[in-house]
This record gives sequence, structure tokens and C-alpha cells, in this order.
Amino acid sequence: MERMSSVDAAWLRMETPTNLMMITAVLWFDTPLDWARLKQVVRERLVERFPRFRQKVADASGEWASLHWQEAPDFELEAHLGHLTLDAPGDRAALEALVSQWMSTPLDRSRPLWQLHGLDGFGQGSALLVRIHHSLADGISLARVLLSLMDERSEGQFVPESEAARSGAVPAWMKLLRGARAVVTGSRAALKRGAELISEPIQVGDLVRAGARGVSALGRLTVMTSEPLTVLRGELGTQKRATWSAPIALEEVRALSEATGSTVNDVLLAALTGALRRYLVARGGPVEDLRVLVPVNLRPLDEPLPRELGNRFGVVFLELPVRREEPHRRLQELKRRMEVLKRSPEAVVTFGALSVLGMAPSTVERRAMDVVTRRATLIMTNVPGPRHPVFLAGTQLSGLMFWVPQAGKLGLGVSIFSYAGQVTVGVSVDAALVPDPHRMVEAFHDELRALGREDVSPAVR
Repeated sequence: MERMSSVDAAWLRMETPTNLMMITAVLWFDTPLDWARLKQVVRERLVERFPRFRQKVADASGEWASLHWQEAPDFELEAHLGHLTLDAPGDRAALEALVSQWMSTPLDRSRPLWQLHGLDGFGQGSALLVRIHHSLADGISLARVLLSLMDERSEGQFVPESEAARSGAVPAWMKLLRGARAVVTGSRAALKRGAELISEPIQVGDLVRAGARGVSALGRLTVMTSEPLTVLRGELGTQKRATWSAPIALEEVRALSEATGSTVNDVLLAALTGALRRYLVARGGPVEDLRVLVPVNLRPLDEPLPRELGNRFGVVFLELPVRREEPHRRLQELKRRMEVLKRSPEAVVTFGALSVLGMAPSTVERRAMDVVTRRATLIMTNVPGPRHPVFLAGTQLSGLMFWVPQAGKLGLGVSIFSYAGQVTVGVSVDAALVPDPHRMVEAFHDELRALGREDVSPAVR
């Protein structure tokens, strides 16, 4: 048996019936998948490469009991590969309904904590639903794991990440995943941006010492007030609802960022902020600035993933200027707040806090997470994918969307994924709290159009 790290244990113990700690992804294809070939790919590149996909959580009793990984003696790959047919007419609505259903269904704790569901009947093609527990790895690591299943050509040959790094044969999508790195020393943080989207809004690499800024960040977290009561907060149920946007051309977003002197990520966050404002107004308010929890990757992306995977990230609290009515002024204010946050070691502080909580009794951890999540309304994550089309088991991937779980009292999550020159925005919500998530996605598109209006004067921009 192998002892579970305290951070991974924290994510396992964080799970409740109202917030399952699963990372969910859906991949869709315009032509049918070769299921036999897919099974072989999953076996070779997932199960045989990463031991966590063959291990389960060992039985543990007592509030202070340590958690361990152990090999599943009865492991069968077939038990983790479901095969279903979408209900007629096999359209996007049917796929969203099935994703929502499985997003609300817990994984079997007696088995390794992951499941793939092959879906026939999605239009003229197929879809693949992936569910992996957060205790195995963080979102950016699991994105890299999923991308490692892909080839650059339909007949392409898989090159493991570690071998590619040694030989210099690094695929283009892997280079894209090598996001920015920042070194935190005493009182300074340096940040470099990636070529497309930074894989999370902030990246932190080789951590040294956070110094006095760490004390300041801890103080900020301690005195932070709870979020205002809006229609986005309330009692949570056990049913989730998932939806995602139509593809958005990355070139259009980049053009907006250049015209406004901001980053691509600033534009996307501003559109999200405006969408939240529109949604609050439509639901009758109140309209207040809202905090979003933003995951921050702490693992250098230019290094191969460790075989044991695991979680290596912190979170930061970003206050979104929802009350700002004019889209371009909202964008500039958001940009200013992001610049301040990028110089803070808050993510390092929260990672340390998670490590400590993972060693505490589960009741203590849940109470602490409830306190933390009262200080935010939603969680948002942003992950880049390949710049060009890739193939899974010989079939070209048409699109991909993923959702990270919400924790504690949070009932809203937003995910942004870029692939082949397009950006897709996904929303996962508590079904009782936000009964109409499609309106939020539509509002996101409306906000991007508002930012692109030509009748706004340069002074406002």
C-alpha cells in the first residue's frame, strides 16, 4: 500500500452528496469511434502508464485514520469502460442531459476512481464521457493525461511524454501545454505568459520562499468577508446540470485583447463577469461584485507528469467587478485586479492550507472548506488544448469540454478550453440553484459582442 498525500486525501474527504469531487469531460467526434482500438489506447497509455488508474482507496476507519492507495486485486479494464447509446434524436441536448446525469452520480469507492463511457448515436458520430476523481490528480494534470491519449495523425504513433522530452520529439500540443512559469522569491513574483492561453490564469513554477508577501496573503484570507447573498448562492441539492457554448474563434478573442491592450485571459474573464451581471439582472438581482476561486498550477509544465500524478495546485480569490455596467471599463478594472493578484503568493498559501487540512479529521476539513467557500460564489478554470486537430484511436477529435467540481457551498463552476483555434465555455451548476444555465452561456456570447462594438471611444477603452 502507498500512503495518500495529504492534499489528495483532502480532495477525497471533501466529497459530499451535494458536491462530488469528480472532474468530468466530454469529447465528441463527427465520425464513429473505433471502440476496440480505443480500449487498447486506454490500456497502454492510461492504465499501464499511471498506477493510480489500477489502484483503489484502501478501507480506513476513524476520523484520524490515514488514507492509502492499494492495487485493486480484481481490476478489470472492462469494468471502467461503459458503452451507451444516446437517446433520440442524439443531439447536443441529449448529450448534455446524459453528461448532467453522470456528473450527479458518484464513482464506486470499491474500485479505482475513474470511468469512461463510450456514447453511440451522437449525430453521425460518437462521444466519450470521462469521469475521474479529483484525488487522483488536479485539473491541469488530468488535461495532460487526456491529451496523452491523442495522436497528431489518424495513424500516429504514441510517444510518451518522458521519451519525447529526452529525444526532443515534442508534439506541438505538448509544447502548448508548457505554460508560463513564475519564480516566487522573498518579495517578487515574475510571470511569463504562454503562446495562446495561459493554462490557468496564473502559473507558478519552482517555488522558493514567499517571504513577507505570504504573511500578507494569509492575512487577506483571514479577514475576507463572506459573499453577498444572490440567486447564485443557497442550499445545494444532489443534481447537477452541465452545458457548454458554441465554439468561439480564438482569433476574435485575440483581436479584442489587442484592441483593448489586455490579455486573451482578461477578455474571457471580462466576458464571464458581464455574463454574471446579465444573469443576476435577469433573475431580479441584487447585482454585487462576486469572488471567483481560480486554480493555480504549481507544477512546472515543462516537466513530464509523475507516474503517481497527484494534486499540485493552490487557489486564489479574484473579485470580479460585476457592478461595473460598461463592458470596457469592466475589462480595464478586471485587468487591474488581475495584475495585483499575479504578484501575490496566495496560491502557495492555500496549497499549504490544503496540505494541513488533509491531515485533519474529515469533519474539521469540511467545516474549514465551508468557511472558505463562503468567501466565493463560483470556481473558474482555464486550460489550453492543441492548436490543431488531433486524433483519438484514429478518429479526429471535433471538440472537448470539461468541468472541475465545486467544493463546500459552491454551486457554480465555469470552465474554458481552447482547441484547434476555438474556445469553448462550459458551465456546471446545481440544478435547483441555477435552473437555466443556458442563459448564462448565451450572456457570455452577448458580452463578447459588446466588447467588440466599434462605437466605444478609445478613451473608454
